[in-house]
Amino acid sequence: MNIHRKVYVLALAVLMVALEGNLFGASPDFQSPHLAVTWSRTAPTLAVFGVDSLGQGRLQPVNLVTTNLPACQFSNATTAVFYQQDGINFWRGECGEKEIKLSSDYAGTVAPPFVWQFSQRSVHATVLGMMQPGEQRVSVPCLLHLPDMGTLRITCNVAGAKLDYTAARCVRLELPAATAAHPHVEYRLEVVAIYPKLPGIENNPLYDSFRRDWLNVFQVNPRRQMLANNSASDICTFTVFEYSDLAMHTPPLADGLTANDLVRMTLDRYLAGVKGYGQIGGWKTPWTSLDSLPSMLISACDYVNSSGDLKWAEANYEKLSAWGHEMFAADQDGNGLVEYPGTGNFGERPTPSRRPANWWDTINFGHEDAFSNALAYQAGKLFADLARRLKKTEDAEFFAARAAKLKAAYAPTFLNPQTGVLAGWKSADGQLHDYWFTYVQGMAITFGLLDDKTANQVMDKLLAKMTEVGFTNFSLGLPGNLVPVKKGDYVDHGNVSPKRFGQPKLDDGSDGFQYYENGGATGCWAYYTVKALIKLGRIEDARRIFHPMLAAYARGEFQGFEPNGGSYDWRDWAGHGHGYEGLLTDNYHALLAVLDDVKVSHTSPVNSPEAKQK
Repeated sequence: MNIHRKVYVLALAVLMVALEGNLFGASPDFQSPHLAVTWSRTAPTLAVFGVDSLGQGRLQPVNLVTTNLPACQFSNATTAVFYQQDGINFWRGECGEKEIKLSSDYAGTVAPPFVWQFSQRSVHATVLGMMQPGEQRVSVPCLLHLPDMGTLRITCNVAGAKLDYTAARCVRLELPAATAAHPHVEYRLEVVAIYPKLPGIENNPLYDSFRRDWLNVFQVNPRRQMLANNSASDICTFTVFEYSDLAMHTPPLADGLTANDLVRMTLDRYLAGVKGYGQIGGWKTPWTSLDSLPSMLISACDYVNSSGDLKWAEANYEKLSAWGHEMFAADQDGNGLVEYPGTGNFGERPTPSRRPANWWDTINFGHEDAFSNALAYQAGKLFADLARRLKKTEDAEFFAARAAKLKAAYAPTFLNPQTGVLAGWKSADGQLHDYWFTYVQGMAITFGLLDDKTANQVMDKLLAKMTEVGFTNFSLGLPGNLVPVKKGDYVDHGNVSPKRFGQPKLDDGSDGFQYYENGGATGCWAYYTVKALIKLGRIEDARRIFHPMLAAYARGEFQGFEPNGGSYDWRDWAGHGHGYEGLLTDNYHALLAVLDDVKVSHTSPVNSPEAKQK
């Protein structure tokens, strides 16, 4: 009998695994407009999960990873499910229209945790919450966020509860079971939609992506306990201000938790000496990128301005001021512009161990870089204001004067008389390198580095060039540059295909064009082009670009992988993926433009042609 029983149990286990593999297309155990849940039959976890924060029934089934989890018995009652060992219930699960409740009772031994485990390649889940340095545990309350799908706010009846959170090939969140110290533990996972409340967007489908995807820009890497490219990717010093830009406008995430807290957590780690990509010690390059210090200063000012946390500003002022002085000390020749040690000379190509001056780390930005100088100007202005608030008069005057001097030098240095737009950089040999960079024009105009007349002339030229080169599919975002970057100004990764990183083999760069940073389309930095047009009152021009992007965000087209392995964070102009991250948070910075879009009165956003079509 024992042999027969073992054979029966083994056969049943195999059947359960086989059935669980087919649950993706089966009816879920529970479904509402906000949630779809299929409980695992073999371990304390879900087999299939779907969430829609907006309650529109757009439930994309996600298969959770159930391997390497402790086996248990499962029973399904009318209103709840139970996970058992030796006949003792150790987890109880219940579903409501907008929530999942998980409870655990101590029965003499500590039971296994309830696990949420996502394949990072199939869904770029993240957990947003506070983490202590060096500890891969997140404090409750926190959020479990699935980009382009929805968000669950996690709360617990145990004060000070923490959850184990790791991310690599799998994003794994463990909810601890009851213990002798806490014999009854309850977790509530509530579906929420967190975004700035703006007039006119609630019943306008055009802005559904804004309401569903606003949090996509925030991804906490649990290994570093900091905001990052995504939960399993790099921390980058030159992107911190993108997070703070949106955090300033984000409603509370939970009781006692804000997006500003995540920004402060990240800044605190940098202030404590952590090195991110872009800094000496955080990448192989022997210099810190020219946009790293401006990024962190802008972020710090954003944090203080929106949180009102002057105590934090006072406590960290000396280090922040040192960042600012170091930033302007890069003006080696005294002309007002900060300079990068890399020359940017044509033919002195970047390499993996010798990166260019800024975020665009495959393009030969060097010496006097228009992108980084625009950020340095903004950082100088903001930090002068912060110093003034803190009554640091000498610093306030210093930073205001340096920002003004930079502005005076900016347009005369970078405005290219041959094209009528701003060049990307002026190399050490005095040459301008102009590849019709869309984001350089937008950023300079947004930050006020060009007067309105010049700004309009620049945007006229830029939009005309887009038409000339045939880029019209704005659902892809925007190309960083509108003409090929020549081989002598593009990274040398050795013998790789031009389609891999846009690295050309031909001298004119044409074989690498439309791939990755060599003219590939992306949402990254598109915000500044849209914002510049709105600032200039060119609302229809802005919406012609931005509204198709919003529709594409709603379809989830800025993340994920296509069959050839390329990811959609970078696409060629036909829409094929050529990125590698899978999800790159920079793509979602452009959602910030909605704040300006809904405020303008040139045409009603509710009655726009794009909204009607949607």
